[in-house]
Amino acid sequence: MSQQHILKKFDTELEDLRSRVLAMGGLVEEQFLRAMDGLENGNLAMIEQIITNDHLVNRHEVELDEACNHVIARLQPTAVDLRMVMTVVKIITDLERIGDEAKKIAKMARELHSDKLRAVPRVELRSTANIAVSMLRKSLDSFARVDESVSYEVAQQDREVDAGFKATMRQLITFMMEDPRTISSSLDLLFVARSVERIGDHAKNIAEYVVYMVKGRNVRHIGLEALGKELSQ
Repeated sequence: MSQQHILKKFDTELEDLRSRVLAMGGLVEEQFLRAMDGLENGNLAMIEQIITNDHLVNRHEVELDEACNHVIARLQPTAVDLRMVMTVVKIITDLERIGDEAKKIAKMARELHSDKLRAVPRVELRSTANIAVSMLRKSLDSFARVDESVSYEVAQQDREVDAGFKATMRQLITFMMEDPRTISSSLDLLFVARSVERIGDHAKNIAEYVVYMVKGRNVRHIGLEALGKELSQ
């Protein structure tokens, strides 16, 4: 009975970790989406709230990291269970960094909208951001369902995000060359585009961690073709 009690407690704590990771993921997704909204609509009150709420993301990371350390110290998980705990440690680091990028976007939005006289070029950033959000949702869903199969699709989407960043960069360079008055704003928008691209990278990392959790294989940096072969085995 004592052993059964320990196993039940262990399962409960792992499920609690999973739920808290998903809650943190929901928060950083909201921060990212609201930052993009603030960039478009210039709602300075909302932008300030996004910047302020970054501490909530940080608190999630600290508390989850401590919880993982406690699980390892008290329950000494092995094999798949240990990989699950280690995956949580890795995921929350990437989620915290997504939160940081959302905060950067909000700060750039504040800069762009605080001075109404600035010449701001019009570039399409939302479509690339939407792909990055889709990547994040799929990655977190794969973690929740313990299903590594979507990691290939997420990796493919990451290429789309990278292409979107490069296209935006070319557009902004053209704007700066044609109208020097747009240089300052174009640089701010370039930082936003870079943050979106990095959010895609972090979402891809999360999907790859799930492959490690399920299969015990580190598939980071192996390339899209090799990833497809690994998942087919």
